[in-house]
Amino acid sequence: MTSPIDAALDDLAAEFELLGDWEERYRYVIDLGRELAPLAETEHSEANKVRGCASQVWLVTEPEDDGTVTFRGDSDAHIVRGLIAVLLRLFAGRRPADILAFDPTAAFDRLGLSGALSTQRSNGLAAMVARIRRDSQALQTANP
Repeated sequence: MTSPIDAALDDLAAEFELLGDWEERYRYVIDLGRELAPLAETEHSEANKVRGCASQVWLVTEPEDDGTVTFRGDSDAHIVRGLIAVLLRLFAGRRPADILAFDPTAAFDRLGLSGALSTQRSNGLAAMVARIRRDSQALQTANP
């Protein structure tokens, strides 16, 4: 049985396949970022800032009553906002155990992001994933 995260990855991979070259894919990722709901000014705080990103990145983690986690994010860079949108498509609304069981490196390889991003952006993406995984681990530990 396919997990919800794997299904979301399948959908993203299919969308990326339709686009062809990386110039089109970058535009699509930027468009995904434009669709993100804005964070409140108070959410652009040090507590929500993701360390390890060259751009300014904020990530808000909200546990839900049904055991899932909602993530919301923002960045001052268009492509990074788009990468946040990709991560939210994969991880928002999922259970912490499912997030922790998922292999993000394989997912980014499948989408072609690993080879298409600069080292700086790849490091930032890894920092965002590490934050999502750390928050998920903390929630799973708090609510076994």
